[in-house]
Amino acid sequence: MEYRQLGDSNLKVSAITFGAWAIGGWMWGGAERKDATEAIRASIDRGVTSIDTAPIYGQGTSEEIVGEALVGIPRDKVQLLTKFGMTWEGTNGTFAFSSQDNAGKAIEIYKYAGRDSIIRECEASLRRMRTDYIDLYQIHWPDAATPIEETFEAVLRLKEQGKIREAGVCNYNVDQMKQADAVVKLASNQVPFSMVERNIEKELVPYCIENNKAILAYSPLQRGILTGKIKPDHQFEAGDHRPKTPFYQPDNIARINAFLSLIKPLAESKNATLAQLVIRWTIERPGITVALVGARNAGQAEQNAAAINVKLAPEEIDFINKHLYALQLV
Repeated sequence: MEYRQLGDSNLKVSAITFGAWAIGGWMWGGAERKDATEAIRASIDRGVTSIDTAPIYGQGTSEEIVGEALVGIPRDKVQLLTKFGMTWEGTNGTFAFSSQDNAGKAIEIYKYAGRDSIIRECEASLRRMRTDYIDLYQIHWPDAATPIEETFEAVLRLKEQGKIREAGVCNYNVDQMKQADAVVKLASNQVPFSMVERNIEKELVPYCIENNKAILAYSPLQRGILTGKIKPDHQFEAGDHRPKTPFYQPDNIARINAFLSLIKPLAESKNATLAQLVIRWTIERPGITVALVGARNAGQAEQNAAAINVKLAPEEIDFINKHLYALQLV
């Protein structure tokens, strides 16, 4: 495994980090708790020391599974990355969307990052993950109803109290990062990035490179479509959110699979899967520090971790990029 520093912070994480959204079950058509626990432990066995989760993932389920999976593992051998600012209890903040929890109960999701709420969220996350500190504490989404200064003054207090090691953001633009960074030094920004979703390269990546902020790329496999295993007639489980996203429309699935067929021989020449090739390409991209990759079972986790062994020469990256830039999605 490779380990990378998060910006100017003292925190070092694995370049391939376990993304724990899917194991929470919520919006992914459910999950098997035993399989999820085994996936986390298999990742750790193969050098993946960092786990990224959030309270909203299964309304606490993902964090609880992370806590269960880490029983018996020395705390200083792993880095716990979690979030705050998306609530499903109460109506403070900015309404995000309506949803259902894992039991099918209707819930409403709000973006809220008020001071007292952050303190409560942190305590709940610590309890669910069975730890006394969080390595990286990140706001999940911008909250238009709360001043950024108020939010990050609360985060600063948590850092001073030793309950978190470093502060980060998710889904922030450059201006929002600057405001937050003026209150507490940010280590990172977690944002969507994949071969087919590269919008952050316009402004955010140059800013983060210039100011030494890490970028944690989530959905580098575009929620599974870049594995090559999703066909236009794919049948998704009930509750799975992916068919509603643009990339999962049949025409785009077909176009993406045509692109993947062009780079598949390169993956095969390295005894790698398409997913492993894509993950390696992602962490080789300028400005990208970490790829967050989910797994629902031990086999998937092992395959993800093995992506670190794929080596790409400059000309091979150019070959991938040539075909990628010709890809036209609708």
